[in-house]
Amino acid sequence: MIWILPCLVILGVVLWIMDGIRKIGAVSTGAPISGRTNQALVLIDLQEVFWTSGVFDDTAKETARTRILAEIDTARSKGQPVIAVRQEWSIPATKVVAKLFMKGQAIAGTQGTEMAASFADIADVTVVKRVQDAFETNELDKILARLDVGHLRIVGLDLNYCVAKTAFAARQRGYEVAIVRDGVLSADAKLAEKTLVQLADRHVVLD
Repeated sequence: MIWILPCLVILGVVLWIMDGIRKIGAVSTGAPISGRTNQALVLIDLQEVFWTSGVFDDTAKETARTRILAEIDTARSKGQPVIAVRQEWSIPATKVVAKLFMKGQAIAGTQGTEMAASFADIADVTVVKRVQDAFETNELDKILARLDVGHLRIVGLDLNYCVAKTAFAARQRGYEVAIVRDGVLSADAKLAEKTLVQLADRHVVLD
């Protein structure tokens, strides 16, 4: 019977880690919006640790960088806000998951969580997210409400994860969402094909 307690402890740890994984990929719900006409450009996870990780093809990165900077210039010319979203794993369980499965990248307090050099000091406002969905903390909800934004134009990475989960959360709230195809990156091209279908099914515009 001595083995029961260690087994229970191990089971508890496994369940705790699994809950961290669930939190990372969950899509939040929020109060529905209506009557907002302004648009914002949202930059997702364009951080040093991800941009220089070697995961993304150099040619694809250069194409994305050029398009993202052009989108920023367009937003500026129209007086539209540019919002940067940065990933920082800070929930205890998600920090462990990041250490185990994500090379410890973007854990709060570690190097590389700042915006990559090409996109530094560009945003009007920066939001720190704790999971893939940028709406999870409600901070982004508050900022968009203050700016009377009802339309989101999204660039950044990774399409299959943080970009998609943020888009899904936005659609659940009633935002009009467009993803700039040349302005997003994906480390898994085959999965990206499925993700694009899921986004289209949720009436996300693929521009």
